[in-house]
Amino acid sequence: MITQPTILIVDDEEMIRNTLEALLDGDFQLYFAANGMDALALSMQVRPDLILLDVMTPHLDGFEVCRRLRSTPELAEVPIIMLTALDDREARLQGLREGVDDFISKPFDSIELLARIQTITRLNRYRSIVEQRDQLQKMHAELLFSYQKTVEGWSDALDLRDKETEGHTLRVTEISIEFAKAIGVKGDDLNLVRMGSLLHDVGKLGVPDSILLKPGKLTEEEWVVMRKHPVYAHQWLSPIPFLAKAIDIPYCHHEKWDGSGYPQGLRGEAIPLFARLFAIVDVWDALSSERPYRAAMSEPDVLAYIKQNARTHFDPALVDVFLKLIDDRKSR
Repeated sequence: MITQPTILIVDDEEMIRNTLEALLDGDFQLYFAANGMDALALSMQVRPDLILLDVMTPHLDGFEVCRRLRSTPELAEVPIIMLTALDDREARLQGLREGVDDFISKPFDSIELLARIQTITRLNRYRSIVEQRDQLQKMHAELLFSYQKTVEGWSDALDLRDKETEGHTLRVTEISIEFAKAIGVKGDDLNLVRMGSLLHDVGKLGVPDSILLKPGKLTEEEWVVMRKHPVYAHQWLSPIPFLAKAIDIPYCHHEKWDGSGYPQGLRGEAIPLFARLFAIVDVWDALSSERPYRAAMSEPDVLAYIKQNARTHFDPALVDVFLKLIDDRKSR
């Protein structure tokens, strides 16, 4: 519901106040003050959208009232129209110096006054809307930053739990973003790649230590449990609107191009693009890293493995882009 603009009318003449009330009532929410001191107090109380200010007010004249309003942070931006019987140039210049936005001479033309009030309140509302929008955008950015830091905390917790893969998450996130840019991913979609990469193994938090940290090979029964981690990720992330759009990588990065992957057995382009992209990066980093049960493979051997498994494990078109990306990184 849009509220009516609020106008504070400051004039010591009751007839003027009554005239303005008759003219403006119904279209505006009106408040009245008969002297400068009351005007300042009421301004702080109601925070008006506009002040109609008589120049010759008791206790404090209109110039002093305007000066004090402009020196009060909460009221400094309130538009002020000065009502004055003074028609000399110096009085108007003084008013402008003190912060008056417009002047109306007494006796005023009611049609002109109403038109000026409508214009200045409309402009003031537009400014307020812009300020509120900017504030909401700032709050949104701060909220996104907090969410992202939370996600980074989760990925750090997983790396701390599984010392064998320490540093893996940040490495694959960096390369995945670079890879995504290479195939033309932009804007918000890049953030989905980033979030999905950071969370790709979050489901492993549901895998028992006896399996996740086992130094030797897993039994078939243990593999059944291990292969549930994408399902756990889906269960945890899908109810969270902020993370649901980034779920493709955590849920589908173990699917394979030929349909032999898990958990759904998806095939070819039925596998989400970001999951297909990430699968290459994930295997590339895993094979390039030292593990207790095997030595790290050399880079040529890793790249040869990825090329060999195009059309079975990996999307062949993405493999071509990735191999070029790695080659370009060498020449930097």
